[in-house]
Amino acid sequence: MLKLLVVEDHALVREGLVGLLSQIEEGASVFESADFESALGVLDSEGDFDLVLLDLALPGIDGFAGLDILRRRYPAMPVAVVSAFDDMPTVTRVINLGASGFIPKALNGECLLQAVREVLAGNIFRPSGQALARMDDAVPVPPSSVSVRPEDIGLTDRQAQVLCLMVRGLSNRDIAEQLDLSEGTVKIHATAVFKALGVNSRTQALVTAARYRIDFADVF
Repeated sequence: MLKLLVVEDHALVREGLVGLLSQIEEGASVFESADFESALGVLDSEGDFDLVLLDLALPGIDGFAGLDILRRRYPAMPVAVVSAFDDMPTVTRVINLGASGFIPKALNGECLLQAVREVLAGNIFRPSGQALARMDDAVPVPPSSVSVRPEDIGLTDRQAQVLCLMVRGLSNRDIAEQLDLSEGTVKIHATAVFKALGVNSRTQALVTAARYRIDFADVF
């Protein structure tokens, strides 16, 4: 019999998830918590769970820190993030922190259940490119109060260097000279940076770098 835990502070969303997940198989037990501390209490008192579904925007704790705590305290227990912050850097960071999946809240009920089934089957679920939110001025800052390392959001060392120099205002030609690369190679790295950040232009990349407080202290 499946045993699931939903950690979500918004009552209406939590109740909806609990009701939906109870349909995943006959006899499934779905527990719920409105905050991270009570979730830890449930996990300690109720024994093993097959899956925890964790919202990132919880009161009192940085969502990424909460995910990290769960992965360290319960390494054998799958944790899937269910969040409205479904842009590419957030998805990448969640997976890098050890989540078994990232499930956007924008999915309909059938698709959400299918995503949960994939995770329960031992697969890593992440949304397709079409499902990811586009970065523009209307996208809210993700629920993180600390700076983010470039590798946390999928940037290689060289890509981090290129983005860092972009932030400093250097042109592609200037970046090429600084890194002893051809301008064409810099453009290739810039395109990879845009893909990792889920953006389409240098301007959007700079906005994203500021929003995520990307820490470039160790890129050179």
